[in-house]
Amino acid sequence: MAGFFAKLFKGDEAIDDDFYEEVEETLFMGDMGVTATDELVENLKLNVLFRDVKTKSEAKTHMISKIAEIMQLPEDAYAFEKETSAVLVIGVNGVGKTTTVGKLAKRYSDEGKKVILAGADTFRAAAADQLKIWSERTGCYMISGKDGSDPGSVVFDAAQAAKARGADILLCDTAGRLHNKKNLMNELAKINKILSAEFAGAKRENLVVLDATTGQNALAQAREFKDIMEVDGVILTKMDGTAKGGIAVAITKELGIPVLYTGIGEGAADLEKFDPMAYAEGLFHE
Repeated sequence: MAGFFAKLFKGDEAIDDDFYEEVEETLFMGDMGVTATDELVENLKLNVLFRDVKTKSEAKTHMISKIAEIMQLPEDAYAFEKETSAVLVIGVNGVGKTTTVGKLAKRYSDEGKKVILAGADTFRAAAADQLKIWSERTGCYMISGKDGSDPGSVVFDAAQAAKARGADILLCDTAGRLHNKKNLMNELAKINKILSAEFAGAKRENLVVLDATTGQNALAQAREFKDIMEVDGVILTKMDGTAKGGIAVAITKELGIPVLYTGIGEGAADLEKFDPMAYAEGLFHE
């Protein structure tokens, strides 16, 4: 994720009206979305008019600062990591959801936390097998069910195990069937109810996994899941595979959901906490 916006803002040429049109088009093409693009362009115009932004390079510095400001994380964004918590990881199939659960398990277990994995995606064949590999790799205890079995029963068993073993974090991989939203909504509501009853007192966190390379489709998926349930944060995978990367801004600006982690590779450790300034600078890096 580098360089898509860099060329436009290079040099010390004075800013004119044509430049604003180029900026608007480039931001939109870079997956920033209409809302964020309009705000960024209007804010740039005001700073050129009333402040000391006069050249393209100065505009670049301003844009980096403004994007980092939009992407700023809430103070309690990672509060769930410091408490006993139950984390539902949601997302459509194919975005790297199960792998992301495994990477989270590694991150938390490396920090000395006791992690229990729940393979509650019983819809996708081999999802549990894939998660089992991660459980063995990370040394985390895992609860799963047979293909097609009730995800609620898996979560019930996992919650019991989390209590019995004194787990710090219960990580639940879930199915992602957005084409049948009613069934998914009922399933997630059931899981929520089970966690509230069986793992009472645990802090709840719902994280949606999105593939950054899919651009506006990722925004649409985030919106669908937000319609179904409360979404606390976003994990963007394949950030190393997109030259644009502006979709993170679109999601946060349009849906009010912070990006908490980014996937930057296939390795077990290739999941990073989101850094707003490093992200903003990366968009304009040459």
